[in-house]
Amino acid sequence: MTAVLSTSLPACVGADLEVPLVDGRRVVHADLDAAASAPPLQAVADHVAEVLPYYASVHRGAGYTSRVCTSLLESARDTVARFVGARGDDVVVFTRNTTDALALLARAVPGPVLTLDLEHHATLLAWRHTDHHVVTAAGTVRATVEALRAGVAAHRPALVAVTGASNVTGETLPLREIVELAHAAGARVAVDAAQLAPHRRVDLAAIGADYLALSGHKLYAPYGAGVLVGRRDWLDEAPAHLAGGGAVRSVAVVDGATDTAWLPAPQRHEGGTPNLLGAVALAAACRALEPVIDTAVPAHERDLADRLRAGLGAIPGVRLLSQFTDAPDRVAVVAFEVASLPAGLVAAALSAEHGIGVRDGRFCAHPLLARLTEGRDAVRASLGLASTAADVDRLVAAVAQLVARGPGWTYAQREGRWVPTPDPRDLDPLDVGTREGLPGCDR
Repeated sequence: MTAVLSTSLPACVGADLEVPLVDGRRVVHADLDAAASAPPLQAVADHVAEVLPYYASVHRGAGYTSRVCTSLLESARDTVARFVGARGDDVVVFTRNTTDALALLARAVPGPVLTLDLEHHATLLAWRHTDHHVVTAAGTVRATVEALRAGVAAHRPALVAVTGASNVTGETLPLREIVELAHAAGARVAVDAAQLAPHRRVDLAAIGADYLALSGHKLYAPYGAGVLVGRRDWLDEAPAHLAGGGAVRSVAVVDGATDTAWLPAPQRHEGGTPNLLGAVALAAACRALEPVIDTAVPAHERDLADRLRAGLGAIPGVRLLSQFTDAPDRVAVVAFEVASLPAGLVAAALSAEHGIGVRDGRFCAHPLLARLTEGRDAVRASLGLASTAADVDRLVAAVAQLVARGPGWTYAQREGRWVPTPDPRDLDPLDVGTREGLPGCDR
């Protein structure tokens, strides 16, 4: 197994961050939760810092800085389009994240929607106010594709929405084949690329999919922007996703009511002042990833993910989660159960005693976890550009120690989360009044 030199990959902010342990020591943080939110690339943070002195309103400002920012915003749109292989007539709408992008698309679909039950809630719930049908994934990719084919024939959807890579198992689906079977039945395809885009090339035109959604905070640009990219016609006909300034040609009051002429997409769905910094950050991440997304990134992550799966799989009582027995590829996301310990306790001990950040829960994919774990929480380790073999080995050794000896500190459940008791660590190192224990979602 040949490791890819870290120097061939873009650097991440915070890779050398030290965190406290409950025993008083400090260690370099092993952030193995990239699937939830990835750290910013240094190139992204540097570019945002360069843009800040010019920050101003866009599109309607006459000042020099406004003209600069307008150019930056529209250039970011072009950069993202190139990175995801958009067709020449596709539209790029900046959103808050993948969930927001799919909610926007849900208002535009003119008919039934079909999804798999293994989807993240962002994809599974977006269509809840429409005619939505869910297909149960089978134990193999091949059988799941055939189940989708049967679902398309039975329900005649306008749209088939599928994940590019599972946020629980990392398993990928054969997107081009799914697009072909959907198009043959007159349906369009939307791809949730939130977990796929940081790890593999996503080429919208080559795949043939009609829409693609992703989040900047998973693509090493955590500045509050995501995108929906795809065919213009549905988006031009849809109600404005966020009605407000910038989304209209004109507004008049006629007989006591507003009469509005809306602009086409993307402006139609980007009402209000846009998140300029989020857009330029996302574009900067795309530029930094472009030279390595086909080569160094997948090679680096496959080596580490293979090492992680082999290490965890050799620990008695640890079970790796998988939906398919024939998955053609997996991104670097590994979920597992520890038979003797609750998932939340494992995650808390890994953090408090070893300085390792992982995620626990059901990962906003409750139907999939209902099948894989009978609804129990699991632990998820997810790798990214900043991950190293030392991080992987540290996690494997820590899990093996937990299985063999149990936690070395005392823990209790508070507000639904396992926490050290007592916890001598400073949880407000920036002195801004942070609070632990609040619920959250990873998309």
